[in-house]
Amino acid sequence: GLDHASEGVFAVYDLGGGTFDISILKLSKGVFEVLSTGGDSALGGDDFDHRLFCWINEQAKLSPLSEEDTATLMVKARQAKELLSSNDETTIDAVLNSGELVHVKISAHTFAEITKHLVGKTMNAIKKAMRDASVSVEDVDGVVMVGGATRMPHVRRAVSEFFHTIPHANIDPDKVVALGAAIQANLLAGNRASGDDWLLLDVTPLSLGIETMGGLVEKIIPRNSTIPCARAQEFTTFKDGQTALAVHVVQGERELVSDCRSLARFELRGIPPMAAGAARIRVTYQVDADGLLSVAARETRSGVEASITVKPSYGLADDEIARMLQDSYSSAQVDMQMRALREEQVEADRILLATQSALDSDSNLLDEAEQSALATLVQGVRDALDRSNDTNVEPGTRQSALHDAVQTLAHGTDEFAARRMDKSVRQALAGKSLDEI
Repeated sequence: GLDHASEGVFAVYDLGGGTFDISILKLSKGVFEVLSTGGDSALGGDDFDHRLFCWINEQAKLSPLSEEDTATLMVKARQAKELLSSNDETTIDAVLNSGELVHVKISAHTFAEITKHLVGKTMNAIKKAMRDASVSVEDVDGVVMVGGATRMPHVRRAVSEFFHTIPHANIDPDKVVALGAAIQANLLAGNRASGDDWLLLDVTPLSLGIETMGGLVEKIIPRNSTIPCARAQEFTTFKDGQTALAVHVVQGERELVSDCRSLARFELRGIPPMAAGAARIRVTYQVDADGLLSVAARETRSGVEASITVKPSYGLADDEIARMLQDSYSSAQVDMQMRALREEQVEADRILLATQSALDSDSNLLDEAEQSALATLVQGVRDALDRSNDTNVEPGTRQSALHDAVQTLAHGTDEFAARRMDKSVRQALAGKSLDEI
């Protein structure tokens, strides 16, 4: 539609042989901005063929088929599907190797009914993509149909009813992707004609993040961010005297590093030794127009810095991206429970380290009974931490029990913390006059 100088929000409904993709675009003065992408890597025209094949099998009451007879009937099903795109009814005739004869009639209405659930799956993916793009049906100015499977009348009808508009069908759906790729390649080759001024702004298909304590993922650039883009976030050290930080760059929508794709690792060395949490390490993620990701980590006080450059999309096919997104949707609840548990485990480790450090330096501020009581609370957290790894218990239950133990220790050290603060203040003020202070 470049030659029509269209403007507004458009949906690209791409139903190919093996996958379904949906993109929401915003066109404005020659700028094509991708607002969101989505789809289903396990849905395509082949699934419509297979559903029709199963229906033929049911109607003809066939005995178990050989591989050769299955292939023959699949070809017949595909031919029938294509004929039903321009006819109200068609007949499927076949002679199988087993000697069985197949002779069944099917109407376009019946075909639409038996594949209605497949079309419904594409509608669910559209709703998710529109939610990601923060647009409603009323905001969409047009729909472009892509892929040979969109020739099916009931598919076009469903899309038309959903968006309350007639889809654009003036371009051959089998050729539209190749034509668009050729136009973009021509532009990248520098063959820009006078007046031909347009720009394609793509988005990141998956979130880019960093591993934090406990094997958790902190997302820095969320998926569907328009590129080029840059984001930065501050992190700190976990242990006293820590002089290095390992940076693990990951890609994906899941909450745990083990469920995401590892992109790169590097280390920031030379951090001045400080108390845990005192260092300020700024991590910057930058994606350029070619999709190249640059990651830099810098300790703000000392100025020490390290960086790396990676290609996030390298080796990832569209169906793998769609599969990763599907996994994140289906596992969302379990992932959030596991994240909450891991965060609680990290907090337990932190408070145990802090308590032991305080005891090592200022145990003389507590009498024997207080030290014994504190040791009991510390052991309670350690026991709860061990039990939190029991996979036979629900993550939510483990997290709740560990949280209670951590809170009990935190409250039990309040008085000890107050005494340590008093001691620090007295040492800071000792030997100084009021005027000096």
